[in-house]
Amino acid sequence: MPSLLWPPRFTRGTSKKAPPADRRSHSGIDKRHQSKDSVFFRDGVRRIDFVFSYVDEPHKEAEKREERRREFENNLIKAGLELETEDKKESENGKTYFVKIHAPWEVLITYAEVLNIKVPIKENDIPSVTEIPFECMFQPFRLPENVMHPEPDYFTAPFSKQRQELYLIHDKNATFSQSTRNRIVYYILTRCPYGTEEGKKKFGIKRLLNNGTYTAAYPLHDCQYWKKASDPNCDSERYTLYMEWARFLRFYKEQPLDLIRKYYGEKIGIYFAWLGFYTEMLFFAAVVGLICFFYGLLTMDENMSSKEICDPAIGGEIIMCPLCDKKCEYWRLNSTCMSSEYSHLFDNVATLFFAIFMGIWVTLFLEFWKRRQARLEYEWDLVDFEEEQQQLQLRPEYEAKCTQKKKNPVTQVIKKCFSCRTYQKISLIIASMIAVIIYRLAVYAAFASLMKNTKTLQPIQGLLTPQLATSVTASCLNFVIIMLLNFLYERIAIWITDMEIPRTHLEYENRLTMKMFLFQFVNYYSSCFYVAFFKGKFVGQPAAYTRMFYHWRNEECDPSGCLIELTTQLTIVMAGKQIWGNIQEAVLPWIWNWWGRRKARSNPENLYSRWEQDHDLQTFGGLGLFYEYLEMGKDSLPWSCSGGIPPCPPGSSPAWVGTQQVPRPAVCLHSVLHTHTHTHTHSVYHRVADNHPMFWAPTTLSCNLSGLECGISPLHLFLSNRYRDYRYPPDHGKKYLHTMQFWHILAAKMAFIIIMEHVVFIVKFFVAWLIPDVPSEVKAKIKREKYLTQKIVHEYELNQLKQKLCEGRTYEDMEREVIATKGRVELSEAM
Repeated sequence: MPSLLWPPRFTRGTSKKAPPADRRSHSGIDKRHQSKDSVFFRDGVRRIDFVFSYVDEPHKEAEKREERRREFENNLIKAGLELETEDKKESENGKTYFVKIHAPWEVLITYAEVLNIKVPIKENDIPSVTEIPFECMFQPFRLPENVMHPEPDYFTAPFSKQRQELYLIHDKNATFSQSTRNRIVYYILTRCPYGTEEGKKKFGIKRLLNNGTYTAAYPLHDCQYWKKASDPNCDSERYTLYMEWARFLRFYKEQPLDLIRKYYGEKIGIYFAWLGFYTEMLFFAAVVGLICFFYGLLTMDENMSSKEICDPAIGGEIIMCPLCDKKCEYWRLNSTCMSSEYSHLFDNVATLFFAIFMGIWVTLFLEFWKRRQARLEYEWDLVDFEEEQQQLQLRPEYEAKCTQKKKNPVTQVIKKCFSCRTYQKISLIIASMIAVIIYRLAVYAAFASLMKNTKTLQPIQGLLTPQLATSVTASCLNFVIIMLLNFLYERIAIWITDMEIPRTHLEYENRLTMKMFLFQFVNYYSSCFYVAFFKGKFVGQPAAYTRMFYHWRNEECDPSGCLIELTTQLTIVMAGKQIWGNIQEAVLPWIWNWWGRRKARSNPENLYSRWEQDHDLQTFGGLGLFYEYLEMGKDSLPWSCSGGIPPCPPGSSPAWVGTQQVPRPAVCLHSVLHTHTHTHTHSVYHRVADNHPMFWAPTTLSCNLSGLECGISPLHLFLSNRYRDYRYPPDHGKKYLHTMQFWHILAAKMAFIIIMEHVVFIVKFFVAWLIPDVPSEVKAKIKREKYLTQKIVHEYELNQLKQKLCEGRTYEDMEREVIATKGRVELSEAM
């Protein structure tokens, strides 16, 4: 099957009229007489809008499937579609039938009105300002004008069959793009019935694919991606996209968004527009991040805490308490020297600046993307797209399963609805989802506590601390678990959403978005949250360690903090996910496509037809683009801890808008994360309170002189050893209670959180207020288009009225129509 659900838009083909033949035709013409790249019926006039395939093999349900196909195809013909079947003898394997579908003009205009599709009414007369300072510097990154803007710009209006003369229809074959034709046909296919089974009405191509009646259903590409089509009626846009955009060597070129939108449709076009904009904005964040990293690298030798830890006279003389019961030995503080030096790369003054910068960066990203999205919505006729279309399109599954009806008290319209029992099931499903999330957090915490056997880390103990080695091994194992659970969570989320039976496609995507986002968030980042917020925070003290389930001691952080472990965990998860994603999305599809097309080598080129070539490609799936957005959302979550956001797909559906609210709590979250994982507050406190920058590390290590908790100490005992905390020693009157330093530092951390989040919030709100969401020129164009649309419609209605007057209408009829026309114009202007 093709790699995308909505491939090419309709190209400007021939203007010849199709013969008024039977709507179903079985051709026996030799395939050698037709080009292998042909995307037309055998007559060379009617273009193929969709293709079915099925295999004729002996099967116990063969007769039932044949009956379903016959009923389904007859109903498609009754709906106005034209079908042509390719016999299995003409297929490469001699087993596969191909049913080609064409939507004639009457079907297109009927459903264009139903789907509220916009059609050009006048060429755009507003000049576009494209002057950019230093344009010559950007010339190497530009693409040819015919690639960037393949079509002229028009003012558009929703299509109406009664006003066909109003629209710019020069060629009926070119009025609707190919992706729009595909969409109309697919809309019909999902609602076409094929019979009754077990007393229930069955319909839709999805069910027929699931039960094996058809093996595939897909639209066609216009040509091979590596060479142009031999048919002069095809624009070979797929080839142009590959040569100018999809190749790796063209990575530095701008994206031909208009051509992408023309070929693949608006939804995929908006996705690549967002992806390109997101990448451009990340460039600035990456530059600032590299500067902060190099600052930490250059100032590594000036880090006072690592100097004290590495100093044999200080860190070498400090003996630390064992990190686990019995099996772990005492260890010297300077054994963590290398770890403390590495942690300075990510724990320095520059990281504080980077945290504030990211809070401002994400606001700039949001505001500039809103402006970019507003411009694209206007240029691509997507203004009010969700409200006008998606909300009105009921899902076939909803119409089939919802048997109860009730009257709307406001509109008095009878609509299908759920029973109360169904809503109770939904509540139980949501509760079970929350229980799964809590279970995941508990499992991660228990798993982290179990991996503490330092004897297995002896060979690498000189390079890594026990904590860091455990973090690396746990992260690798954690990544394997994540990949396994991803498969399970995806099925659970889809199963739950299907049980809820959402009313519209928009509601379905919204509900699935929230479930998948929560599942993936917990699956990928719960271990990172454990390291950031829980590890080393509830350890206790040697006389009474805090234990999980009264058995396992809680993990402790490195003396230099848990930041290096958090960075390691995040790096392994992110890098592993990217590698696995590239294998799934690039390597495996290439292998399967090559394996599917290998048959072409043993066949003459003109025998391997266009529908057979696309049949052998990998399917994109109905939720393919949804997973792309979800992937971007998961990748953006680490940025959320720095003030970032998950992306917002086109249309700004409520579910994704809800995930976009992450920046507001993310600022507070990052402030807390910064104080928990960074040692700035400790360092500043000792510089100010002790009035001396040196020798502050020992003050963070409380002294223990009376031994450890009974039954947990190793064989060799030291009377004097330390642990990481601010507590009084056992010989003090306030034995093991927190010192005043602990409370002072805690107060300083709280003050830092309040100051940081207020500074970032003030700057964010100011920037958001300063930058309008919609550019002024776009507002002017929208108003201009509405004005011209109203004017053209008004003039059209008046001309129609005058024409009827000339035909001898009565004065009373004329007066009523004039009043009605004026009323519609006044209502339109008021709206």
